[in-house]
Amino acid sequence: MYLTQGLHRASGLTPRKIALREGASSWTYPALLEWAGRKAAVLRSHGVLPGDRVALLGVNSAAYVSWMLACWWMGAVIQPLNTRWSAAELSQGLADGAPRMLLVDDALASHMDDVQVPAQTALWFMPELEQQASSATPAVDVRAGGDTLAAILYTGGTTGFPKGAMLTHSNLWSAAVARQASVPTAQGSCVLLVAPLFHVAGLGRLMGQFLAGESVLMQRGFAPKAVLQALQDDAVTEILLVPSMIQMLLDEPAFSSYQLDGVLRVIWGASPIAPALLARALEAFPQAEFVHAYGMTETSALVAINARVRQGGARGESVGRPAVGVEVRILTPDGHDAARGAVGELAVRGPMVIKGYWNQPDETARAFAQGWLLTGDAARLDEDGYLYVVDRIKDMIVSGGENVYGAEVEAVLMQHAQVARCAVIGVKHERWGEAVHAVIVPNSNDAPDAEALHEHCRLRLATYKCPKTYEFRNELPMSAAGKVLKSVLRQSQSSPRAAVAAALHQEKQA
Repeated sequence: MYLTQGLHRASGLTPRKIALREGASSWTYPALLEWAGRKAAVLRSHGVLPGDRVALLGVNSAAYVSWMLACWWMGAVIQPLNTRWSAAELSQGLADGAPRMLLVDDALASHMDDVQVPAQTALWFMPELEQQASSATPAVDVRAGGDTLAAILYTGGTTGFPKGAMLTHSNLWSAAVARQASVPTAQGSCVLLVAPLFHVAGLGRLMGQFLAGESVLMQRGFAPKAVLQALQDDAVTEILLVPSMIQMLLDEPAFSSYQLDGVLRVIWGASPIAPALLARALEAFPQAEFVHAYGMTETSALVAINARVRQGGARGESVGRPAVGVEVRILTPDGHDAARGAVGELAVRGPMVIKGYWNQPDETARAFAQGWLLTGDAARLDEDGYLYVVDRIKDMIVSGGENVYGAEVEAVLMQHAQVARCAVIGVKHERWGEAVHAVIVPNSNDAPDAEALHEHCRLRLATYKCPKTYEFRNELPMSAAGKVLKSVLRQSQSSPRAAVAAALHQEKQA
C-alpha cells in the first residue's frame, strides 16, 4: 500500500471531516489532498524526481505535514532532520542523505547560519514555496508504495553519528494497520500531536490517524500549559506522550483547574514509566484508557501494545503482547532461544521492520541475524506471551558478576517522595568492576539525604543493586524524543571534573 491512500479514502467517504488543525486553521481531507498535490507540483518544478531525498527541518506544523505528504505524492523520500541538532550535526546529516532539496521552517532559519549545505541540495524556506504552491496546478499522485523508500529517519545513536533507518511505505503502513487492529481509533477521534515528526512515534501516529480518517491537532512543540488548554478546549480525545511529558503535565501547578474528561486515551512510549508516576497519571485521567506502545525507529514505532494498563497487577508493567504481524524471540548470548521467563536480547521480525540503514551495509549486517532484527533491548516473555523490556543491553550494569538493570533501580528510586526524576548508570569500580551510580533530580531545592535513599533502596532491592554513589542535578540530559541520554551521563562521569555528591561505603555490606 501507499501512504497517501488513507487520505484518498477519507476524502471520498467523509469529505467534510477535518483532517488537520493548527491554531485557528483547519483542512478537510479533500483540502489537504489538494494542498499536497499543489506542493508536489512545486517540488517537481524545482527538479525533484521520484526517489530523490527531500530534507525537512522544522517544528510540528500543518505546513510541515503537507510538504511531507507532497513528497510521497510525487514519489520522493522524506529526510526529517532533528531540530535539536547542532550546525555540525545538520551538516553531517545533509552530507549523509545528499538530498535534492532542503525545506526549512522560517522559525528555524537561524539554525542554518553555520550549516554546510551540499552543492547538489537546493535550500528553500517553506514560506517561499507556499506562495508558488498557491497558484500551482495539483500534480497527479503517483501512488508509490510497497517496498518503495518513504523516509530516512535517524536513530539516536550513542556512538558516532546517528544511523539513517530506511523506512518503506510498506513498513509504515503495516505498523499503522497493526496498531489499528490492536487499539482501534474511535469514530470522532482527535489526537493532539506534540511528539516531533522527525521521530518515528510522532510520524507513525500521524499516519495512523490519517489511515483511520480521523483528525489531528498540531502543536509546535510541548508546552504543558498549551497542551492542557488544548485538552480542555479543542475536543481532543487522545494524546501521545513520553513519561517525562506526563510528569511535566502533572507537575503543572494549575493542573487541577483544567477540565480533562474529554481525554479518552493516553498513549505513552519511548522509555519506561515509573510505577509511582503511572499511578498519578491513572488517577489524574480516570476516564482514559492508558496504552503502552513499545517500538523503535527500526520497527516503524511498533513491536508490542499493552492496552490493559489500568487493570494493574504485574502486567501493568509489561509493554504488552506483540502486535499483529510481529514475531518476537528472546535470544541467549549464543543466539539460541532463551527459556520462557528468562532475560535475553529481544529479536523482532515482521513487515514493519526496516530494510536497513542508509549507506551503512556493515551496520545493517550487524543489526540482523538470519532475518531477525536484533533490538539491543534486554527483555523476557511470560507464560502468556506478555513482553517485559527490562533495559537496554548496553545500559546493563555488571557489578561483582551480577547483572543490574537500571530501569529496576530507577523504579524504586522514583517511589521516594523527594525524587522527581532519576537515571541509573554504571561507573568504574576497582573492586566490583562496575558500581551502580544514581543521578537524582530532587522534588524540591533540598536534595534528599543519600543515606536515606540508600536505606529506601536497601529495603526494596538486593544489596548489589543498590546505588553505591549518588549525584544530584537540576535536570537530566534529554533527547528530543524524551529519553534520558545516559551516554551523556556516562561521559560526565569519565571526566576528571565529575562531581559525585555522596559516596556510600557499602563494600563491607555487599
